[in-house]
Amino acid sequence: MYTFSSKLKTFSFILMAVGVLGIGYGFFNAPKDIHEVENILSASSHDGHGEAHHEEAQAAVHGEAEPAHEEAQAVAHGKAIPAHDQSQTVAHEEANPTQEANHATTAHAAESKSDAHAEHEEHLTHVLHQLQNKPWAALYVACIFFLLITMGTLVFYAIQQVAQAGWSPVLFRVMQGITAYLPYGSVLFFILLVLCGLHFNHLFTWMADGVTDPTSANYDKLIAGKSGYLNFGFWIVRAAIFLIGWNVYRHFSRKNCLAQDEANDNSFYKKNFNISAGFLVFFIVSESIMSWDWIMSFDPHWFSTLFGWYVFASFFVSGITLIAMVTVYLKSKGYLEYVNTSHIHDLAKFMFGISIFWTYLWFSQFMLIWYANIPEEITYFITRIELYNLPFFGAVVMNFVFPLLILLNTDFKRISWVIVMAGTVILLGHYVDFFNMIMPATVGDQWFIGVSEISSVLFFLGLFIFTVFTALTKVPLLAKRNPYIEESKHFHY
Repeated sequence: MYTFSSKLKTFSFILMAVGVLGIGYGFFNAPKDIHEVENILSASSHDGHGEAHHEEAQAAVHGEAEPAHEEAQAVAHGKAIPAHDQSQTVAHEEANPTQEANHATTAHAAESKSDAHAEHEEHLTHVLHQLQNKPWAALYVACIFFLLITMGTLVFYAIQQVAQAGWSPVLFRVMQGITAYLPYGSVLFFILLVLCGLHFNHLFTWMADGVTDPTSANYDKLIAGKSGYLNFGFWIVRAAIFLIGWNVYRHFSRKNCLAQDEANDNSFYKKNFNISAGFLVFFIVSESIMSWDWIMSFDPHWFSTLFGWYVFASFFVSGITLIAMVTVYLKSKGYLEYVNTSHIHDLAKFMFGISIFWTYLWFSQFMLIWYANIPEEITYFITRIELYNLPFFGAVVMNFVFPLLILLNTDFKRISWVIVMAGTVILLGHYVDFFNMIMPATVGDQWFIGVSEISSVLFFLGLFIFTVFTALTKVPLLAKRNPYIEESKHFHY
């Protein structure tokens, strides 16, 4: 039986505590009104162009001491024109027919100034929503990332059951331990979705007031056309069905696996085979819809038929990476006596293979949209290349170039420290991948990796460590009555 070390448990609590404090700081530090936003933008304008642009905007909004402005101020303060001057004014106007044109010009200037002021306030309001979204978006990225990589592990476990694999049963309890995070992650994520629907944030633009109302200034014809599918009621019901379905499979598959240890036949193993096959069918449908609902709908004007597969490849390889890293850790502590370098080698092969698969999907989606150059499609990548250049291409380096160079070598796939190093980069790389999918539509150009992002990751990492390793202490680390357990114990190649 595994014993959860006090050091690791304390470490997980520290991560959660630091994470909560940082998340709270992120929300507290978010601007509350457009005046704070104006100060933030002013402070961030370090270069001369930025300062000039800011001063120009201020001048456009507030205006200089123009004659028309002074006249308006005079009227506003009750400074009437003397009566004896009025006749002179009339005579002057009759003598100067161009005076009316001057008045028209002055009125037009005042109107332009008013329009500039309204445009400036609209811009500040937009930036306010982006900055207020930042802690929410950081929390969302970390929450969905840890939830889905746990799902990646669960799907890999289900595939092993259906394939009747002979090499992997010694790793089943590791996989079940990792999926112990799923109920906690599902509840937290569902709460976050509900808060989005209750307008605690502005993450999903299709949830904004008036977007489906033709009489509203916020009306969006394209989103209105999708309102039969993209509406909060139907959206949250779908989320509940998916999360419940995944957790039900996780519960019964683990229950059957444990019952098989005490059984005299393979009946529970056969039950697991059947429900795993059914789960995979449910999962492939729910995963595609989930990727549209929870990620792609941040950009409701854009869509890609490859997106579901792309998201799947990202969290699937991350889930396999988690299995490898937890296995290496437990092995280093003297557990998993039947796990050998051949098991580690096979996990590393999957890490390498699915990384290449992710790259194929990334390139296919990018190349086809870029080559077609359709405005409503290409905008998605233009935004990411122009505003998120470093994380966008950095994800390719971390998720393709690095695994290719490190894990291509067969010998490296058997070395524990190489697996840990490669696994760490892969997990960070796919976090950045989720960051790239979500942040541009929620915070725009106001992004940076700050307290909110780091704290959110730390909190969910601490919760993940605590739930996973607590679950591992509750059952033996070997599924001793699995029909293929002996083959798995002696797996070598």
